[in-house]
Amino acid sequence: MASCSEGSAATAEEEPTETVTSQKREARLRKFRELHFKRNEARKLNHQEVVEEDKRLKLPSNWEAKKARLEWELAEDDKKKECAARGEDYNRVKLLDITADDAERWERKKKKKNPDTGFAGYAEAQFRQYQRLTKQIRPDMENYEKQKEESGEDFHPTSNSLIYGTHVPTKDGIDRMVEDVEKQIEKRSKYSRRRAYNDDADIDYINERNAKFNKKAERFYGKYTAEIKQNLERGTAV
Repeated sequence: MASCSEGSAATAEEEPTETVTSQKREARLRKFRELHFKRNEARKLNHQEVVEEDKRLKLPSNWEAKKARLEWELAEDDKKKECAARGEDYNRVKLLDITADDAERWERKKKKKNPDTGFAGYAEAQFRQYQRLTKQIRPDMENYEKQKEESGEDFHPTSNSLIYGTHVPTKDGIDRMVEDVEKQIEKRSKYSRRRAYNDDADIDYINERNAKFNKKAERFYGKYTAEIKQNLERGTAV
């Protein structure tokens, strides 16, 4: 009986030990499966990032700007359609969304840009000159108030006013006008124009294109070939 009780006690001690061991093994297997799953997820995400980066590298350099521009144009078209459906003016609705800071910033950008894109026509050139000249005007408020007092109601003439043609410019105003005209003349004198034809010049070309090439070659290499040219003209070249 004693031996049986001792055997049953040993068996009872072994069972908890095996249970603890199996639990530890299950925990290690669970941890291993979790690590294996995370590794596969990381590998999948890494592969996706590599594919996306390869796509981005194959796109044009200005793709992001083009994409943003297209998205903005689509949004603008949608807003225009919504305004048209409500019977509203899109330009007026758009202005309502612009803040004073944005408007001021856009105005500063416009001022920084050079509106002169080259000669497009006499009307455009004259208009640009008019804008340039008017920006240079500095109003004399003291003289303005003085003339306003002297003219009275005729300062803002009507069809019945007789003040037209009676204004006499000041000497300073005439001097400013003369100075500005002289500056315009000096500026126009610097413009590149077609050179006048010289009848006494040597004819060493066969057409106008060849004449331009010869002038360019003379400008760069004339001092090195002057002696050779003189010997050829005298007939003493070796």
